Amino acid sequence: MTPRPTVSVVVPTRDRPELLRAAVRAILDQDHPGAVEVVVVHDHSDPDASLAELSRPDRVVRVIRNGRTPGLAGARNSGTLVAEGELIAFCDDDDEWLPGKLSAQIAALAAAPEAEFVSCGIRVSYDGHTVDRVLDLDRVALADLLRDRMTELHPSTFLIRAAALRDGFGLVDEEIPGSYAEDYEFLLRAARSAPLVNLRTPYVLVRWHQRSYFAQRWDTISEALQWLLDRYPEFGTQPAGEARVTGQIAFARAASGDRRGALRWARRTIRRNPREPRAYLALAVAGRMVRADAVLRTLHKRGRGI
Repeated sequence: MTPRPTVSVVVPTRDRPELLRAAVRAILDQDHPGAVEVVVVHDHSDPDASLAELSRPDRVVRVIRNGRTPGLAGARNSGTLVAEGELIAFCDDDDEWLPGKLSAQIAALAAAPEAEFVSCGIRVSYDGHTVDRVLDLDRVALADLLRDRMTELHPSTFLIRAAALRDGFGLVDEEIPGSYAEDYEFLLRAARSAPLVNLRTPYVLVRWHQRSYFAQRWDTISEALQWLLDRYPEFGTQPAGEARVTGQIAFARAASGDRRGALRWARRTIRRNPREPRAYLALAVAGRMVRADAVLRTLHKRGRGI
């Protein structure tokens, strides 16, 4: 890696112009002394060419349209394939990088020449509540990710060597139904290649809200998670990790009104791990003891999800 590597930041967006501009400005304000390129990829929306006017010396904003599979996966890949940086980062259009994020991650990557990928902690904002989520690990291996999704490893924290994306573990998978959990699959594949470096500092503000891409899309969530289990048989080696995913499927089926499917997946979850709480939350939702949205609101206020 060069002493002052160029960085390309891929920002997929869909109909969130004000949040998008805040995200772009936060990237441009980073103190990294090298050049930074922001590639805004419009998905399901018309490109806003005026964003290019935010460009500054050594800070270029490019605006393109998603020319691949509709959704987050295709949008991220569209941006990655035109990016010119030595390093590539992702940032969602409703998130903001905090000061020092980029320079700290580049330093961590420079200190670990064998690594291809670095992440950091997040600051979750939901309904007026803010919670810091920081992973208590400096390295993350594949087995760690099979056991736990580790939501601290959010896509807006990813910084990756461009060579690893183009000639290594590859681009974001576009076959996942609705692009849901594409970030998790991407992490699993990256960790197969080399352990992930992690910084124990929240350098990204992550906003959770009802306009998130997958809010209330329960059928898509269920289908995508089943796809993930089929694609990664390694989950069979981690009963608690497999139960976590099947418990999420059970909850999604319950939230969508499929009581029979919720019961079937909840039973499978309990067989793998009787202590998995998602199974019992799914049963409570299926039995109409509690509403799915009420469960999510409570979890989100604590900086957590289902």
